[in-house]
Amino acid sequence: MTLSRSRSRLRTRLRLFVRDDTGAVTVEYAIVIMAAVALAGTLVTILRSGQVKQVLLDLVQRALTVA
Repeated sequence: MTLSRSRSRLRTRLRLFVRDDTGAVTVEYAIVIMAAVALAGTLVTILRSGQVKQVLLDLVQRALTVA
């Protein structure tokens, strides 16, 4: 095997190893958005519960009476 043939094969392998990352950023944004939506849904569910509503209402009332 000649040196030029070895270099050619090495270049081919390197090209296959370093593939095009087109679309990777879009997928990352989609994953982040899905995680944010899941977190927002969880927070909405928690904030709609009666106990949390009452705690927040008491906190606001105390803040308004102190001021």
